Amino acid sequence: MQSEQPLWVPGPEIREHSPMAQFIAWCGERFSTNFADYDAFHAWSVAERGDFWTAVWEHCEVIGDRGATALVNGDRMLDARFFPEAALNFAENLLRRAGSDDALVFRGEDKVSYRLSWDDLRALVSRLQQALKARGIGKGDRVAAMMPNMPETIALMLATASIGAIWSSCSPDFGEQGVLDRFGQIAPKLFVACDGYWYNGKRQDVDAKVRAVSAVLGVPTLIVPYAGEARVLAASIAEGVTLDDFTAPFAAKALTFERLPFSHPLYVLFSSGTTGVPKCIVHSAGGTLLQHLKEHRFHCGLGDGEKLFYFTTCGWMMWNWLASGLAVGATLCLFDGSPFYPDGNVLFDYAAEETFAVFGTSAKYIDAVRKGGFEPAKTHDLSSLRLLTSTGSPLSPEGFSFVYEGIKSDVQLASISGGTDIVSCFVLGNPLKPVWRGEIQGPGLGLAIDVWDDEGRSVRGEKGELVCTKAFPSMPVMFWNDPEGVKYRAAYFERFDNVWCHGDFAEWTSHGGIVIHGRSDATLNPGGVRIGTAEIYNQVEQMEEVAEALCIGQDWEDDVRVVLFVRMASGVSLDEPLEKAIRNRIRTGASPRHVPAKIIAVADIPRTKSGKIVELAVRDVVHGRPVKNKEALANPEALDLFAGLDALKN
Repeated sequence: MQSEQPLWVPGPEIREHSPMAQFIAWCGERFSTNFADYDAFHAWSVAERGDFWTAVWEHCEVIGDRGATALVNGDRMLDARFFPEAALNFAENLLRRAGSDDALVFRGEDKVSYRLSWDDLRALVSRLQQALKARGIGKGDRVAAMMPNMPETIALMLATASIGAIWSSCSPDFGEQGVLDRFGQIAPKLFVACDGYWYNGKRQDVDAKVRAVSAVLGVPTLIVPYAGEARVLAASIAEGVTLDDFTAPFAAKALTFERLPFSHPLYVLFSSGTTGVPKCIVHSAGGTLLQHLKEHRFHCGLGDGEKLFYFTTCGWMMWNWLASGLAVGATLCLFDGSPFYPDGNVLFDYAAEETFAVFGTSAKYIDAVRKGGFEPAKTHDLSSLRLLTSTGSPLSPEGFSFVYEGIKSDVQLASISGGTDIVSCFVLGNPLKPVWRGEIQGPGLGLAIDVWDDEGRSVRGEKGELVCTKAFPSMPVMFWNDPEGVKYRAAYFERFDNVWCHGDFAEWTSHGGIVIHGRSDATLNPGGVRIGTAEIYNQVEQMEEVAEALCIGQDWEDDVRVVLFVRMASGVSLDEPLEKAIRNRIRTGASPRHVPAKIIAVADIPRTKSGKIVELAVRDVVHGRPVKNKEALANPEALDLFAGLDALKN
């Protein structure tokens, strides 16, 4: 898997003057400590977490009262408290800039485009803040939004956070029940929705869905104009109001911010929901702010005026991550719609025209660009682009190679991994380290990441569970409607006592990097040997004949056999020679143990709204077990393709 030479190596300027390098030098002076290299600094950031997170607060000039204490109960993960005496406001830290420079740039496919300056954004947040207060919304109340990734969504989140209310969002492509499964649990005081959205060049109607959700939630509904008739939709809802009417009574004025405890709830995010009703994961204002400042400023090197882009919807935690880029003064480039309309160049057109510094996307997108035959390196001026990040699923070694061959030869490629559970990354990019093919560069600062075997022993050179052995600020505050913390403990602390078990199947590399082999609950166990599904995908999805794949373990004759489902490329059929080629590719590229017992062609593969394939749901269908929450899927009808397959009966 590992190449002999790195794909990218930081130059002298980065090694000496990047924000990460400057921060390490600053900490050395601040704490009278000499750090021999980055690894020594990371070790210190874990061993002295109180000092480290204090340094992040000071160096990033967090607005608020820090208090005298940085960490209490640091050895007990569930009882640990960072900055227990602190008071701050998340929105105040994101809105620290003012002026006529761009804060937000937006494109809704080729239908809508506009931008907001920092002054524009502050003015809109001011009016929304006043309107929310006038509706009786305040500290601890929930605002739930079914919205596209557009500037008004960012402004509404900031206004909500500014008064100490709690924000929760999903994307408008969720089905009615999927929205209610999420927002129905948290009893919002205001429901926000758009009047339609654009996808693949077509207007997508949401009127009936918005009316139905509003009726069940039974709260006032704010309609934001985008792709329809906001006034008509608002008039058809009992307590409906358009954005214009909502803010009309209020002129922009100086913003006010409610400063609250570090651990005050900021967001409610939701698990995928493919194994039942989604869990409501509550994240704190302070923990989210510090973790994102660290990742944006140091790991990504972002600064004032640089353009930050992530292809995401409002139902994925990467939207929350993207929004925090305002705190380091970055300009956020927002996009809503299909990344392949009118063709696969659309996001690279955007990147070139707006001079992105950081381009964030998914591994699936990179693979789709490669398979589509696009080569932005030859067609676009991406000279401003210095960092490309990939997440959502493991990026294959071939995906790494394509980035350097087809997108940009001198870009830092950061495969990153973390998730909704921590609203951030456990492992991610590092501007001071080389990029090696197929590897995530390493753990985040302040995070005690390791890989453990089933007995709870740290392992090198073999696969195991990704764990975090010490508390960190962006751990969830709680799960909603889980007063005793039973669901919270079961989610992360049931496997190992006092150690966060993340649910990823991972491996350290010889370079000190990490490889994620897939979710540990989806690992395959033929003959009792654990195999990561990503290892199989890395091989088969590089074949031009295969558009997409999904792998499960099927219970068979007192063991488990590997079954590979493939969605074929257009015009391709799965025949015996192609089956043989797939098996040979897996045997030589992975190992004989990875070779599936069955290869079955299917017309579609089920995935979540954020594009992740759902191995567990397919495994349940194959074994005749009910799938508890099909509403979590973007294409639930695809599950029917896997029920009762004759090919699985012998």
